[in-house]
Amino acid sequence: MVQLSPNQSLKGPNFTAPVGGDGGYIWWYLDAVSDDGKYGITLIAFIGSVFSPYYAWSKWENPFDHCAINLALYRLDGAGGRWAMTERRADQLDRRAHHFSVGPSSLHYRGGELVADIFEVCVPIPSRLKGRIRLIPEVETEACFDLDLKGRHQWRPLAPRARVELKFDSPNLSWSGDGYFDTNSGQEPLERAFVDWHWGRAHRGEDLRLFYDVTNRAGPRKATYLKVKHDGSISETEPTAQRRLRRTFWGIDREAWSDGPEPARVIKTLEDTPFYARSALESQLEGEKVLMMHETLNLDRLKMPIVRAMLPFRMPRRTF
Repeated sequence: MVQLSPNQSLKGPNFTAPVGGDGGYIWWYLDAVSDDGKYGITLIAFIGSVFSPYYAWSKWENPFDHCAINLALYRLDGAGGRWAMTERRADQLDRRAHHFSVGPSSLHYRGGELVADIFEVCVPIPSRLKGRIRLIPEVETEACFDLDLKGRHQWRPLAPRARVELKFDSPNLSWSGDGYFDTNSGQEPLERAFVDWHWGRAHRGEDLRLFYDVTNRAGPRKATYLKVKHDGSISETEPTAQRRLRRTFWGIDREAWSDGPEPARVIKTLEDTPFYARSALESQLEGEKVLMMHETLNLDRLKMPIVRAMLPFRMPRRTF
């Protein structure tokens, strides 16, 4: 059974939430797809960046010295897109209950809406990312779920259904679409607790489905299948068939959920790395075709020295 954690129940992101433990972390995650299906976006704001090679090389000493705002713009209908993630020190972090900034980029939660102002430089080919993202929740929850067996890693689907408006000057881009907003936190590095996980979210009619399937290092696999109604109420659903997708370029195994006669179909692999894949899928749930945002994370791959040595090319660190 899914266990609700009683220690967090407030709506909103709470950017001053505690970050503790040995190798602790917290992140806030947003994704969206444009109404015409051509564009996508993800934004992740990190304290104690879980993928940071610099945080790992520091022996997980100080999460506040490893902060970043990661932004990715995608084209679902072809090539193109931009990606930025620059890690910064603690003196570049400013956080209050409704404000979070790392370097020149910031997130504000005001009037029940999330506004992100982005000023970043892309990698590996330098170019500017400048624009604003506005997330307006349509469904909010107060639920918090333990992902592991010891209650050291938690997930809060803050606004699993939202409208997102995007307007960028660089690149010149403007669209709106359905989105999603959540937060994860933990008291140790992900790789200590988990071998891998598969996550997905899909809007379906008036409700939506959330999937979180983790393989623990000690203990059984832990699967969370949720139905969220328009009033924000959450209930467990019966397990949905989880089927293999084709492997990524880097050989990562992907699994996704579909109760139709065919497995989910990969529309486009948005991120393809040696340890992580983000994908846009077409699936079927209760007889309805849905667009599913999906991710697979392989922690055994992440902790390999050769993989960590590759990451600075995508995750530069500013020390001033």
